[in-house]
Amino acid sequence: MPRFRAAEAALALLLAVLALLVAACGSRLPEHAFETRPTANPSGGEPLRVGIITSATSPVGGDTFTGPRDGARAYFDALNARGGLDGRRVEVVTCDDGGSGVGNNACVHRLIDERKVFALVATTALDYAGAPLVSRAGVPDIGGQPLTPAYDTYPHLYGIYGSLAPRTGKAPGWNGTLYGGTEVYRWFRQHQGARTAAVVSYNQAASAAYARLVAAGLRAEGYRVVDEQVDFVLPNFRAVAADLRAQRADLVFDAMDTHGNVRLCEAMEALGVRVGAKVTNVQNWSSSVPRDYAKAPGCRDALFVTGASRDYQDTGHPAVREFRAAMGDRPLAQWQLEGWAAAMWFTDAAKSCLAAPGGLTRECVEAYLDRPEPYTAKGLLLPVRFEHLAEPPKTRYTCLSVARWQDGRGWIPQGEMNTNCATVPQLGYRP
Repeated sequence: MPRFRAAEAALALLLAVLALLVAACGSRLPEHAFETRPTANPSGGEPLRVGIITSATSPVGGDTFTGPRDGARAYFDALNARGGLDGRRVEVVTCDDGGSGVGNNACVHRLIDERKVFALVATTALDYAGAPLVSRAGVPDIGGQPLTPAYDTYPHLYGIYGSLAPRTGKAPGWNGTLYGGTEVYRWFRQHQGARTAAVVSYNQAASAAYARLVAAGLRAEGYRVVDEQVDFVLPNFRAVAADLRAQRADLVFDAMDTHGNVRLCEAMEALGVRVGAKVTNVQNWSSSVPRDYAKAPGCRDALFVTGASRDYQDTGHPAVREFRAAMGDRPLAQWQLEGWAAAMWFTDAAKSCLAAPGGLTRECVEAYLDRPEPYTAKGLLLPVRFEHLAEPPKTRYTCLSVARWQDGRGWIPQGEMNTNCATVPQLGYRP
């Protein structure tokens, strides 16, 4: 479904690289960029090969993009331990595209043309330049993260949050315009009584564009909006923090990378600035909060996150418990849970084809993905649909997953995501 969280994924993460992307180049990927899971198959049947493309060594660095890959791997490992897919082992071939378009094209060629993967799963590509090639090859790409508009543009691509767009391959969304709802801003107005919201951005094009998108959604929900902008090279976060106090902001949203968020929070801490909520997005929904915000306990206390999947700490839910058991002692993040859900989605689609007249084919898998019944991955995802609407909707009944950080407890769900719902306006934006 088209939500502003797709724009969050596409824009907020790009802020972390900015000009660095210009330097991301190269025509070949080293062999170590590719990895294949063992193919041993006790049942003797031919393994079913799937590919995972990840910008694991992108200019962002670290493990920024690896969560979906790791979650999907964990699911397939657990599936294979149970005997695989109707006795067939799922063979996982991963590819690190380095965060560049050239590298992404190389991964697509390697996985589809050379390794002959049946499908792609949990793609997390900073520059999904190979998306047209995947679409032309008719290879289903299931449960990818919408870091680019590709999942609202091309057929055969199925993003983790769904889509209402026609996806004809000509332009993103409807003639180049995507639409998202205001459910995040509605939730904080209804549940916290917030009325004044600040939006902090860099004086950089992508950051400023995302800030305008957030501000438009806030104004549509009746907020008084305080626009704050800092210099990207020499940001004065203390001045922003002082103005937040003077403006008596209830909420703070941002169009900055994690580093900028942390520095803003530290400036707020130094000046004793407190707000009702400091709202972040799914990319920062992880167990690294104590480390990232070590010097800003006040900001941690006000830290909220929103998304479209069930909190990985909602251990009262059986599907979450299954995910956590498979992940073991590894540090957890919400993107891992979404990668797990993507692998489950592929598996459920494949299982539905085993008894079909034509057997397991790509066409059958896509028929499952395109069915009118929404997919929830055993309750881990808000209902996902692909509706191919000719015209964008003006309003949409939309639900929201919300969690709040608490020291010593981690991310605590704020209500049941399937009842955190409202009919909200859909606002257009250009990706």
